[in-house]
Parts: sequence; C-alpha cells; structure tokens
Amino acid sequence: MSLGRLFVVSAPSGAGKTTLLKRVMSSLVKMKFSVSHTTRAAREGEVDGIDYHFVSQETFKQMIIESMFLEHADVHGNLYGTSLASIVGQLEDGFDVVLDIDVQGAAILRAKTDVEAAFVFIAPPSLLELERRLRGRGTENEEKIKIRLMNAITELESSSEYDYVIVNSDVEEATHLLESIILAERAKLHRLPSGDPIGKVL
Repeated sequence: MSLGRLFVVSAPSGAGKTTLLKRVMSSLVKMKFSVSHTTRAAREGEVDGIDYHFVSQETFKQMIIESMFLEHADVHGNLYGTSLASIVGQLEDGFDVVLDIDVQGAAILRAKTDVEAAFVFIAPPSLLELERRLRGRGTENEEKIKIRLMNAITELESSSEYDYVIVNSDVEEATHLLESIILAERAKLHRLPSGDPIGKVL
C-alpha cells in the first residue's frame, strides 16, 4: 500500500488555483506536483517539463493508444492528460501528489474504483470577480474569455461532487485552508505533518 496521498484539485480558469498550489507546494514537505501533458501552446513564462509537458496532437493520441494516461480529457479544444507511471512512482515513494485537472478529468478519476484521492475544488468569490481576473491576465481574447466564463458556470455546478470546496476570495486564507486540508488528510492516514508514517516514531 502506497504511503502517499493523491490530491485532485480543480477550478474554473482564473479562480487562482495555480497561485494557491505554488504557495502550498513551497510551504509543505513531501509534496509532488504532477506535470500534465497538453497539446495547447505554452503561455509566456511557462516552461516545458515544469508547468506542462507540451506535446503535439499526434504524440498525445499515441500515448492514449499505449494506455499511458491515468486520465485524459479535451478542455477548451486542447487535450490534457496525467501520466500513470509518474503518479504511481511518486506515491510509492511516500510523496503526496497533486493533480491539477479539470472537472472532466476529476469525474473520470472519481469513477475509478482503484483510485483513492481527496478531491478539492477551488471557486472564485463570484463570476464577476472571475471575469475581472481573466481580463487582468491579458492572455485570452474576448471570445476565449466568454467561453471560459460559460464553462465556469458548468464547472461550479460540479463543485458539490468534491470532498472540499475553497472559495478563493482572500489568497492568504485560501492558502491556509488548502494546507489544512492536506495536513488533515495526512492525519487521517496516520501520518505526521511531515508526511512520515506515525508508526515510525511510536
């Protein structure tokens, strides 16, 4: 039985998920971030192998054929997938692994009887605030912003299916809550805040 815990984190685009995850990953030990594969183009500042594995449509489809993904989905016209081998290896090494995936991918994992995970949904305080954040990023045109806002409505409806919901109205408070969720899950599995099994010190 693996020591690590799988955390599935979803949010509408612009809800602040990436910011929260970076803050939590830098403050907690024994955490690994699953780097997804995607066919979308890299945004300014994104690094291949760190933010995503950027691959072609042909490469991604071949990986599907070879059953290399734990889950994969079409999101906003681009393909995203989670490598099965990397997840299993990290969990067996005792690391908690964070999957940053959309509600489609989360639903796929939730339906798998052989996958155990804690599901966390990060929501914006309002759709109006979400629109303000999307426009503030300056990375999408008007058409893409409208699509993301429409998708956000559907994504927010899925939040009730998650174990935890964090409303990201204040980044400090939301970061603390996400950290608390991870530590609570460790305690539930009889692990110390460091991630080590409690049995090692008793």
